Amino acid sequence: MTAETTDEIIARVRDSFAQQGLMALLGAELTDVELGRVQIRLPSRPEVSQQHGYVHAGATSAIADSAGGYAAYTLMPATSEVLTVEYKLNLLAPAAGDHLEAIGTVLRPGRTISVCQLEVFAVEGDQRKLVAAGQQTLISIPDDGSR
Repeated sequence: MTAETTDEIIARVRDSFAQQGLMALLGAELTDVELGRVQIRLPSRPEVSQQHGYVHAGATSAIADSAGGYAAYTLMPATSEVLTVEYKLNLLAPAAGDHLEAIGTVLRPGRTISVCQLEVFAVEGDQRKLVAAGQQTLISIPDDGSR
């Protein structure tokens, strides 16, 4: 068995992201993939808003969860799958802007359990504002080919 190249890891992450129905439904896109760090962009649109016009906390947390999950996945073997065990997200300010950017960064990779930092920024023009921050625990499980 040979080790994956960085390009193969990035392709594996992008392929997996493309299979996520929720990210497609929300209109989220994977904008940056590095080893241990992933960024997801979500355009602000009425379909992802709540009653006051801000991006809904559910959409905000969904992109944060996926960003952290894929950040951890970049450091896991190709023969594994990643699942969230738990996450906590503090909503710091209303998510108002042209789009949101969720960034997941691995704080501690592990053979089985990994921990990630989650940040979500609202972007308006050239201004970025931190609107959510949290932490996530993920588990690496063997890909048995049944899914």
